[in-house]
Amino acid sequence: MPPKEGSGSRIYVRVGENIEIDVAGAQSKVDSKLLKIRKGEAWSHAIAKVRQARENAISAAVEAAKHSGLPERGSAFKALVDNCILTKKPDQVLAAIHYLRDVEGINDSPPRTINNLFIDAGMPAPDNLSLYLNRLRERGFLTIPPSADEKNRYAMLTPEGRAHLDKRANT
Repeated sequence: MPPKEGSGSRIYVRVGENIEIDVAGAQSKVDSKLLKIRKGEAWSHAIAKVRQARENAISAAVEAAKHSGLPERGSAFKALVDNCILTKKPDQVLAAIHYLRDVEGINDSPPRTINNLFIDAGMPAPDNLSLYLNRLRERGFLTIPPSADEKNRYAMLTPEGRAHLDKRANT
């Protein structure tokens, strides 16, 4: 039974058919319960489903744009950057790698491909892309498969890089 108006707090999260989190009561108890829930398996599954839904939405938007003849590449990347409020160039470069790999399915993205994505989006391209890529690798946000001979053009997001983008998108 939900708390009476003004008598406490409530957090209700429903993801799909299987996951439902309902916490109600005094603010301190809700905070405590939520901290416990966030460490549990149900929270991890809920977050994974939300991430998958976001990825599906991005893919559906790209497909719809392709079929309608809209200029999908630049506008879709620009929408990703704008919706996630990615104002710093390193975050935008990380998002570009994510977009090229996970949305367009491009595994080989030389500097000109990344720069063209920024240009298609009407955004200034990074001045020194190699520097950004190397710093993102140093921070553990990007990795390069061993078979790629350490070439930045094959960079892909690590779980830490994906988490960093998710964190930026939620702030």
